[in-house]
Amino acid sequence: MPLAVSPGSVAEALTAATDAFSAAGIDSPRLDAELLLAEVTARSRAQLAAAADEPLHPATARAFAELVRRRLRREPIAYILGRRAFRHIELAVDPRVLIPRPESELLVELALELTPKTVLDVGTGSGAIALAVAEELPDATVVATDIYPETLDVARANAKRLGLAHRVRFEPGSLPMEGSFDLLLANLPYVTATEWLALPPELRDFEPRGALTPGPTGLEAFEALLGELSVGRLRIGAIGLEVGQGQWKVVAELARRAGFDVFEVRRDLAGIERVVAGRRA
Repeated sequence: MPLAVSPGSVAEALTAATDAFSAAGIDSPRLDAELLLAEVTARSRAQLAAAADEPLHPATARAFAELVRRRLRREPIAYILGRRAFRHIELAVDPRVLIPRPESELLVELALELTPKTVLDVGTGSGAIALAVAEELPDATVVATDIYPETLDVARANAKRLGLAHRVRFEPGSLPMEGSFDLLLANLPYVTATEWLALPPELRDFEPRGALTPGPTGLEAFEALLGELSVGRLRIGAIGLEVGQGQWKVVAELARRAGFDVFEVRRDLAGIERVVAGRRA
């Protein structure tokens, strides 16, 4: 359903966009419409509500219509806006990185409870976990890794913009060559190849596939990481691993084989076992 580029009022523009999103099967049509109109008008959603009867300038209406067209193609809101909030920070995001999700905040909460002095964030992506830990644990030293150079570019830029570049060291690769860390955190790809095919188009067609699925079983990244940790090249005191639905038992067993005693499995808001936490035996 195309959106008319008629100026109209704020309320009329929001209604037209909401109807178009609903017809396209988008989950949160009104919220998405408000976020996009707030972007082009530089107003808050509350300010838009107060200005419902005001006419839109033609240039504003055209800019809004273009953003709506992008959303109708199922491009994620975070990529259209170029940012995503994560805990107390706001991160720049684009198709080079996975969009941070609330489930990953469980890893930051684990760090806050354990109060480590040294933290390793594996597969940092946008830098969300590493930068949130650095921001909320000012005494901690944080190292973040990623195997994709273009992803590290995004993470470094986020660190600089947030004033945390001096707090987080970014390294290419899966793990540092050596070192000792009180806590290792990892949000690794865990979607199976079959599950990836059934993902909503926002994920399947726009977010980086390598950050979503590691292979047929979805466990390949955990097997590789915990296999490396079992060698003992790095000294790791504790681990926190974000896992997919139904994976926690297998990942917990892999962690035990790598020398960690699993002491907790944390559920997300949907009740899914989402984080496996363990200490070095």
